[in-house]
Amino acid sequence: MNRASGVLLPIFSLSSKYGIGCFSKEAYDFVDWLRDAGQTFWQILPICPTGFGDSPYQSFSTFAGNPYFISLDALVEEGVLTQEEVDAVDFGSDEGKIDYGKLYVGRYPLLRKAYERSNISENAAYQHFIHENGWWLSDYALFMAVKNFFGGQNWSQWPQDIRLRYGYSLDYYRRELYFDIEFQQYMQFKFFEQYHALKNYANEKGIRLVGDIPIYVAMDSADTWSHPELFRLDEENVPEAVAGCPPDGFSATGQLWGNPLYRWDYHKDTDYQWWVTRMWYAFQLYDVTRIDHFRGFDEYYAIPYGAETAATGHWEKGPGMDLFGSIEYQLGKHEVIAEDLGYMTDSVRQLVKDSGFPGMKVLEFAFDARDTGAASDYLPHNYPENCVAYTGTHDNETLVSWLKTITPKERQMVRDYLCDQHTPVKLLHKSMIAMAMRSKAKYCIIPLQDYLGLDNSARINHPSTTGANWAWRVKKDQLSDELHGEIGDISRRYGRFQYPEKEEGEAAL
Repeated sequence: MNRASGVLLPIFSLSSKYGIGCFSKEAYDFVDWLRDAGQTFWQILPICPTGFGDSPYQSFSTFAGNPYFISLDALVEEGVLTQEEVDAVDFGSDEGKIDYGKLYVGRYPLLRKAYERSNISENAAYQHFIHENGWWLSDYALFMAVKNFFGGQNWSQWPQDIRLRYGYSLDYYRRELYFDIEFQQYMQFKFFEQYHALKNYANEKGIRLVGDIPIYVAMDSADTWSHPELFRLDEENVPEAVAGCPPDGFSATGQLWGNPLYRWDYHKDTDYQWWVTRMWYAFQLYDVTRIDHFRGFDEYYAIPYGAETAATGHWEKGPGMDLFGSIEYQLGKHEVIAEDLGYMTDSVRQLVKDSGFPGMKVLEFAFDARDTGAASDYLPHNYPENCVAYTGTHDNETLVSWLKTITPKERQMVRDYLCDQHTPVKLLHKSMIAMAMRSKAKYCIIPLQDYLGLDNSARINHPSTTGANWAWRVKKDQLSDELHGEIGDISRRYGRFQYPEKEEGEAAL
C-alpha cells in the first residue's frame, strides 16, 4: 500500500494581489511548496460560481467555473488589460480575508473590458471550447445573461415565458443579449484554460488534485432552470420538497438547505445519464473526486416546500448502488472519496462498503463525551486502510479552537488517548496531526489552518450560517520554510512522504 498525504486549501484561500486566491503565480508556487514538502494531494473545494452567501455548495451551475479565479495578471500579460487598470480597483485591504462585495463590484468590469478587447470570436481555441462544451455552456451563459438582465433575480421570479423556457422567449433573449451571453462564455473559456494549465503543472510535479462535487444543485441554477425534469418540481417548476438534515444534538430544528430533490425514478429510467455525465465531467477536472453528503444516496431527508424549519421532514430511499453500478459500468473505475460523515446507519455503511470508495475519518469526531459508541468509528485505531483521515474539514472548527471549546472531559479523553498529560493545550494540535498521520488510513489530508495552528478566525465555514464564511486566505509569509519542513518531517516519519522525481538540472534530495 502506498501511503500518502496532502493539504486541504480551497483555491479562494490562496494568497494573491487581487482580493481572492486564483490561478495566479501564487497557485503555482503553492504546488511547488507541496511538492517540496513531500505531499501527494491538494484538496480544493468546488470551483463553480458562487451565489448568495458565497458558498461553493450553492452554485449557479454544476459545470461552470468561478470567474473570480481567473488570473488578472495573465490577462495583463495577454494585453487585454493594463496593469494600471487592475491596480486602480479596490479589492479590499485585508490580505487575509475576501471582501466579496468589492470583488463583485471590481472584478466583473475588468473581465468585461478584457472580453471586449479580446476579439474572442476569432479565437480558434475559443470556438473549439464552445463546440466541446455547448451541452452545458449554452444554457449556463443564457441563464447568467438573463439573470443579470433582471437584476440578479432568482429565476423563479422571472416572467413566465422565460421562466418556463418557451421557445420564442429563448430565441428573443439569445438575440437581445448576444454580447452578454458571449461575455459569459468568454469567462468560462478563460477559467478552464487557466485551470487546466494549473492542473497540468500540478500533475507534472506529482501533485494530484482532489476535487469536490455537492450531492445537490442549487434551486437558483442553470441546471434546475434548464432541466426541471430532473427534479421534483410541479408544472410551474415550484419544488414539491427540498433537501436538508433532521434535528439532532447540534440543531434542534435541523438544517433547511432548500435544494430541489432529484426525481430518482426519472434518473433510473434514463440509466442515470445526467449523473453519469456529471461524474464523467468531474473525472476530467480532478484526479480524485470527493462526493459530498454520500449518505443522501442511501436515504435522503425531504422537507415540504415552504416549511420554516427542517423539523417536519422525513426520510426517503435513495438510488443506492443502482446509481454507482451504472456509473462504473459506463465510465469504468475512478478514484472517488465518499463523504460519509454525520449520522451513519447500517445501510449507509453497507453502501460505502459496496461502492468500494474510501470514506472519511475526522479526528474531531472521535472524542464526543455524549456518544462514545458512535465516536469510536473515528478513533484512529479503528480506521480501515481504505479511508482518508482528516483532523477536520472546511465545515469544522480548526483544531486549536476545537481543543479550547470542547468540554474538560473531552479534552481529557484526547490526552488519555494520546497518553499525554503534559503538552500545553496550545501545542496539542500537533500531537493530533501526528495521530491522524500515523493511522492505518491509506491517505491523510490536513487543513492548512491546522498545520498553521490557527484559531477559528481562520475557519472556512460555519454550517447553517451566512455572512462570514468562505473568506479566509493564507498570507504569503505563513507558508514559511519552517512549516514546510515540519510537514515534510511528519510525512516522512509516518511513511507518507512522496519523494519528487529528479528534474533535469535539479540536484537530488
